Amino acid sequence: MGQDVEERKFTRQDRQRFRAKVHACLDALAEMLAGGQFEVSEPKIGMEVELNLVDGAMQPAMANAEVLEAIADPDFQTELGQFNIEINVAPRPLRGRHIRELETDLRASLDSADERARSVGSRLAMIGMLPTLTEQQFEQKWISANPRYDLLSQQIFAARGEDIELQISGVPLPGYDTRDDLNTICDTILPEAACTSVQLHLQIAPEAFAAHWNAAQALAGVQVALAANSPFFAGRALWHETRIPMFEQATDTRPLELKNQGVRPRVWFGERWITSIFDLFEENSRYFPSLLPVCSDEDPHAMLARGEAPSLSELKLHNGTVYRWNRPIYDIADGRYHLRLENRVLPAGPTIIDILADSAFYYGVVRAFVDADRPVWTQMSFDAAEENLHAAARNGFESHLYWPEVGWVSPQELVLRRLLPLADAGLAAYGVESDVRDRYLGVIEGRCLSRRSGAGWQREAVVAREKAGEDREQALAGMLADYLTRMHEGEPAHTWTW
Repeated sequence: MGQDVEERKFTRQDRQRFRAKVHACLDALAEMLAGGQFEVSEPKIGMEVELNLVDGAMQPAMANAEVLEAIADPDFQTELGQFNIEINVAPRPLRGRHIRELETDLRASLDSADERARSVGSRLAMIGMLPTLTEQQFEQKWISANPRYDLLSQQIFAARGEDIELQISGVPLPGYDTRDDLNTICDTILPEAACTSVQLHLQIAPEAFAAHWNAAQALAGVQVALAANSPFFAGRALWHETRIPMFEQATDTRPLELKNQGVRPRVWFGERWITSIFDLFEENSRYFPSLLPVCSDEDPHAMLARGEAPSLSELKLHNGTVYRWNRPIYDIADGRYHLRLENRVLPAGPTIIDILADSAFYYGVVRAFVDADRPVWTQMSFDAAEENLHAAARNGFESHLYWPEVGWVSPQELVLRRLLPLADAGLAAYGVESDVRDRYLGVIEGRCLSRRSGAGWQREAVVAREKAGEDREQALAGMLADYLTRMHEGEPAHTWTW
């Protein structure tokens, strides 16, 4: 959700002061990194899951305030669009059976929330992109009431100086010769709200952060190929994981001329492997103007001198407006400061077991990459990792990815032959019990053998409905209704029929 910010106007002096405060925070962070006082707990799994709201006709329900009041649980919070909410899952250890217990707890929490949402005429949809959303739902009036969101929208458009163009060339549906294309203009950032994700967190010691970030970057394309669940937008069949290009375009502060100059985008994969977490925070301050230049009265150096933990609020606020697919997080808990890696490439859904399978695969492979004698990121270019992400987002299991010592390979072959054993070894190194590893990695194996992700099922289900005589609008609504039924039944999506 990000930090709350009150509605206000910003002056030129606000921006200059904010820049100075960010630099002061950077200096304090450098001092803290050198001092080695960061808290390092045992590895834990933590996540945020973004959800969509629909009505009985499977159309977007602009009712998040009413739904949150009905749910009455502080773990559930608002999000950008009035058709979004988010659940924050408290961290728990990775070891033992904790992932299995998280599956049970998350299932119970979402079932309860959905029941309460139904009491006010809405339902929860755990899906990467709501297929019944239309461009009419992106009007300013549908931004959530929290002042932060409207202010952020204002600042993005002020920086850009013109409306946002959304241009995505689609992938033909199975058996179709023609493709759908999106080419539209939008005057709000609400297309960002169409992109609902699962964000995974891992607390890391400072000296190990660079290795974990590099590992996560190398793995991002594979994650997206396996988990794609966002094939439809505004009635069009676009990429298997349309969230990726949509999010990149919906928050782009650059007009065409700045793109031509090579100015970096705010939704950013990055441009190099790193050697320290400091590299990322320093890049943020060097390349990106502030969007929300709100300053606190805190003096981080004075706090460090007193032995207190500084909030580094300006650094955190600025970091929250640079949307890296793998983002560094500085935070404080119980008076102690720590660092987390936030993985943001995964879509929401389709089911709880699918989400936990994606999580287990990610945590396990990243651990194995970090522990390797010759890390994978020393064997491939950074550009190759970025190209893998976009290839996987566009074509899912039909994509071809580049991998060291293999060359060009399908995601399913790469996972089955190389990465699943690494995921198992990585989870074992965390102390995850063998039957828990088998449960979740078995889902990943099943997806690869069937070559069917949530996106694949959605595309095939819509084709079946259109061949039976339904138009696109009917097919999307009917598919979504079937999706929600199967989502609650809880079997992994690669086993679904249509």
